[in-house]
Amino acid sequence: MANEKAVLLGNEAIARAVVEAGCEVACAYPGTPSSEILPAIAKFADSLGTKTVVEWGTNEKVAFEVAMAASFTGKRSCVAMKHVGLNVAADPFMSGAQFDIEGGLLLIVADDPGPHSSQTEQDSRLFGLFAKVPVFDPSSAREAMEMVKDAYDLSEKHKIPVMLRPTVRVDHCRQDIEFGTPIELDRPAKFSKDVKRWVCLPAHVKITHPKLNQKIDAVRDDFTHSFSKYNYEVPAQEKAKLGIIAGGISFAVVMDLLAKMGRRDISVLKIGTPHPLPVDIVSDFINRHENVLVLEETYPVIEMQILDRTKVKGRWNGFVPRAGELVPEVVEEIIHKALGEEFSIKADEDLKKAIEELKVTPKPPMLCPGCPHRASFFAIRKAFPDGIYPSDIGCYTLGVNQKTVDTSLCMGASVTQSSGFYLAHKIDGKLRPVIATIGDSTFFHMGLPGLVNAVYNKHAFVLAILDNRITAMTGGQPHPGTGEKPRKGDAGRAIPLERVVKGCGVEFVRTVRSYDIEENVKVLQEAWEYAKEHEEPAVVIFSHPCMLLRQEQPKIPVRVNHDKCIGCKFCINFFNCPGLVFDESAKKAFIDSRFCVKCGVCLNVCPHGAIEVISEEGR
Repeated sequence: MANEKAVLLGNEAIARAVVEAGCEVACAYPGTPSSEILPAIAKFADSLGTKTVVEWGTNEKVAFEVAMAASFTGKRSCVAMKHVGLNVAADPFMSGAQFDIEGGLLLIVADDPGPHSSQTEQDSRLFGLFAKVPVFDPSSAREAMEMVKDAYDLSEKHKIPVMLRPTVRVDHCRQDIEFGTPIELDRPAKFSKDVKRWVCLPAHVKITHPKLNQKIDAVRDDFTHSFSKYNYEVPAQEKAKLGIIAGGISFAVVMDLLAKMGRRDISVLKIGTPHPLPVDIVSDFINRHENVLVLEETYPVIEMQILDRTKVKGRWNGFVPRAGELVPEVVEEIIHKALGEEFSIKADEDLKKAIEELKVTPKPPMLCPGCPHRASFFAIRKAFPDGIYPSDIGCYTLGVNQKTVDTSLCMGASVTQSSGFYLAHKIDGKLRPVIATIGDSTFFHMGLPGLVNAVYNKHAFVLAILDNRITAMTGGQPHPGTGEKPRKGDAGRAIPLERVVKGCGVEFVRTVRSYDIEENVKVLQEAWEYAKEHEEPAVVIFSHPCMLLRQEQPKIPVRVNHDKCIGCKFCINFFNCPGLVFDESAKKAFIDSRFCVKCGVCLNVCPHGAIEVISEEGR
């Protein structure tokens, strides 16, 4: 495999490096933009014949703790997640930094500046600073691959977990990568019992915390002197009018822009190790430039570690936008502003013309044609038009288009917020239907503790678990309910949802077919009556495979009878299917055959009966 090259996704390059570095235990929980990492580790482990164990964790905390325990035995391990996933894993991450780990432990956290597919655009480098853990910040897929290997060496040298923090543009870029040969670490698992080393007690932390500070000081010295390939200056070719300090993907953006602009009067200091910051290198650069600009995504992590920011333009003084992705057009404007030059972004006339010619109408994201969640949401709204609808993190959050998602906070919050809504109304003695929606994967991830809490405290609401037998939003990964595992030939055991729910103490549990709207309305109403009467949660499991699984199902061709359609847009506003379109000129709805999958669910939607099955004669 040595010297072989391939064009890889950034996440695939990271995965390849993980396998080449001798990682033997790899865990993750899927979340865009990190989702491709673990499947790629499994793929490369299979092709290279390594012993790497590859597993999806039930959630990020679980995945982190599995990987960390493996590192206690001397095995190299890794755990991958997205930035908000680190919130879930924050507890073991913070405590884990205190340990003298034995095998290298790499935490891969994919950040999402923008954000493109996340609740926040938080910056995981701050978690590294918070926990006192070293952070590598790659500017390309190739550099990310190199950093993985150095991160393992650094982790084992200082016996500390290390974070690799790629952002979405690194995760999803493509670059030609040269393959290496996996190193063979002859390290049988060996756990040496040592209470002072492995047990996090207050008395022990009084020793381990000062030791952690010493580790970070030693790492800073390494970042200053031994990692010049990640922290270096690209000097101006003429007298510098501006010095730019750029971290991560911002460095790649800046270098492309300077080449495009033909600028020879700007120096750039690249920072690939933002924490602990190699302060001496940064201070020297600032001292040699009168005009300094700091560009990094998304928070001022480099900037806040600079000892004297007098000459610095950045986020602290509002010179650089404090939110949003630093895309090239934004960075170009900032550079001109820092130089005191006039600049305006020109409209892309070619793009504008193409949109006009193609008659493209911008649309918000919506559930796929035939998605079972659409039918489930429609039944919920039909059963409880005045209900409160807490929802969760998943593609079903798009139920907001059907006006059946009132809140969405974080993984599992649909269940716990339902408890809050119940209690708030109970105080006033006026109950209102509360119907929570959560996906099957999300339920296993973080819905269980909230449901146990609701049963224990006797909270009355209906929990609708939308079981499409896949982790759909992040690309179709398995979860405990499917029983599948990421590596070929490695079978897991499926955990039946209904049994899990009953095991939480729920007495009213019904499993229904998602497409059967009329029957499901009755079951939902029955569930709410039970919840009210018994003062406890009732659970309805809506079951139908995700349409992305491409399972065969009966085809029911439909049409809109324009003699019956009155143009009320009820089907558009409350069913929100790509296959149903409204013709503004004719004031009628019609079926768009390009998107209709002939699931037939819309037959239950029109209050005027305008949507009909196409008979054999009418075909």
